[in-house]
Amino acid sequence: MAKTEKIRLGMIGGGQGAFIGAVHRHAAGLDGHYELVCGAFSRNAENNQQTADELGIAGERAYSSWQALIETESKLPAEQRVQVLAIVTPNHLHVEVAKVALEAGIHVFCEKPLAISLDEAKTLQPALASKPVLLGLAHTYIGYPMVWQARHMVASGALGTVRKVFVEYPQGWLSSNLEKDNKQASWRTDPSKSGGSGCMGDIGTHALNMAEFVTGDKVIKLCADMHTHVEGRRLDDDGAALLRFAGGASGVLTASQVCAGEENGLKVRVYGEKGGIEWFQMRPDSLLVRSVNAPMVTLRAGQGMPGLCDEALNRCRIPGGHPEGYLEAMGNLYTAFAHAVRNGQTGKADGVPGLADGLRGMAFIETMLASTDSDAKWTDFADPA
Repeated sequence: MAKTEKIRLGMIGGGQGAFIGAVHRHAAGLDGHYELVCGAFSRNAENNQQTADELGIAGERAYSSWQALIETESKLPAEQRVQVLAIVTPNHLHVEVAKVALEAGIHVFCEKPLAISLDEAKTLQPALASKPVLLGLAHTYIGYPMVWQARHMVASGALGTVRKVFVEYPQGWLSSNLEKDNKQASWRTDPSKSGGSGCMGDIGTHALNMAEFVTGDKVIKLCADMHTHVEGRRLDDDGAALLRFAGGASGVLTASQVCAGEENGLKVRVYGEKGGIEWFQMRPDSLLVRSVNAPMVTLRAGQGMPGLCDEALNRCRIPGGHPEGYLEAMGNLYTAFAHAVRNGQTGKADGVPGLADGLRGMAFIETMLASTDSDAKWTDFADPA
């Protein structure tokens, strides 16, 4: 059997002190498909070099800028140059970096949201269409096995016709003016780096993506109410919306970063005519299944566990009772992306959110802002594709 070579991975951003960069590196390394070979980790030269040294990156491949990385790597022999570029910078750099990388024939795995505006996100379409490359988006929660089980149960008709959807994402970490002293809070609340929305761009897009993924349906109208509670903050830190889905279901979406004491409480509940399901990110190995004529059942994640669909089982690494969490969920996305690279897929990797999801996220943000500013009850949520 021929030896499978590891995929050469590079990273833009993710230097010392950056939470999400380390998450991506751990997740990419989980199943052994990638080797981190280069990076431009920080604009601070000392931080950049220290990060490279800690990660064992060769000195000549610790680049001072993302431009230098793409330009130099593109000139290397095919068997040496970077194949996949992880972009873990603040939002305002995502499209600029991704576009140049895609045009250079480098696959891109990018943090969300995809851009700072819908128009900006759309500029990636030509590069993605004209080159044999992939674009993946880090909607990490889609990597959880029990989210796929929830999706399967809706699609198989186990719940009957879907009538009601609740999705919520409460956090409390921005309950005070943390942005004065915290780098992560600072850029997330800065319109020049985050775009037109803070909370809805950061975690509201996760909530929308979860609701649409599990139901297999799209929101077509919404009625939004967004707020900024912390004095002096320039972007929203809280919001909610009533939803209408194309298939006829109604829903409620809430996202807040000022729910003091909350941690990372993403939860989705879907109810049909026969029953309902509930999944909670902080207890990700469990899926609650409710029925109108039977006791509630708790399905559990794990290899060989009963009642699970193939898509869920394929994302479980270990037997039930051995919890898998956030890193494993993102690891599932990276592994699916690796399979797509090796299989010669282009555009979108199977099982990984892509450009269409990124466009939906940006359209959601802009629709939420428009609805909040409008006196009309309902605002059409047009499909950006």
